[in-house]
Amino acid sequence: MSSFDETEAIYVRELGIDDIAPIYHLGEGLFTSDLYPYLYRTWDEWEVIGLYNTDPEYCLVAETGGELAGFILGTIITKASWTYGYILWLGVSPKYQRRGVADKLVDKVVARMIEDGARFMLVDTDPTNTSALKFFNRKGFGNIRQHIFLSMNLSKHEYYGRLIDYEHQKAERAGYKRSRPAIRARKPDSVANEVVLNPLAGESQTTEDQSPI
Repeated sequence: MSSFDETEAIYVRELGIDDIAPIYHLGEGLFTSDLYPYLYRTWDEWEVIGLYNTDPEYCLVAETGGELAGFILGTIITKASWTYGYILWLGVSPKYQRRGVADKLVDKVVARMIEDGARFMLVDTDPTNTSALKFFNRKGFGNIRQHIFLSMNLSKHEYYGRLIDYEHQKAERAGYKRSRPAIRARKPDSVANEVVLNPLAGESQTTEDQSPI
């Protein structure tokens, strides 16, 4: 099912495989770590591919004028007697913002989730994203719950230092093994059955340490 609005010329349809790359690149410009460093999900191509494979009916794109205007990626979560609809990503191209693109995407995915048994909707966003908060409040989302995220720099943890030392020692041991003497080619027929270990490989030989790979 898809919808077409003659007034705003916004066409909403399910995400197709050819949309994955354009959606990923649009999201790259929208969900940056500089703007939203505390998003618990990191935007990457696997976010799009994974949801496309598992929940294609809740992954929609909006087009206008033959161009990608926006997208929404969602999923259904079932716990005990509750079924939740969850909007994970909602992105609108800056070129098409304030033209009702996000409204159409959210309305369409909410309708689909209701049809599939969802009785509760979830969405989260960075607390500094005030425009998103205003939008979702306008769409009827509320009952805000705050989450506290704690962080630790693991490079300063004592186990991290021990692990680095171990990896260095492991690499050194592997290096010694790779430089062990090589086997020299057979001598002339007079000593054809003799195999001699060459402690110093010839200059024309390339050891694994010298390999460009």
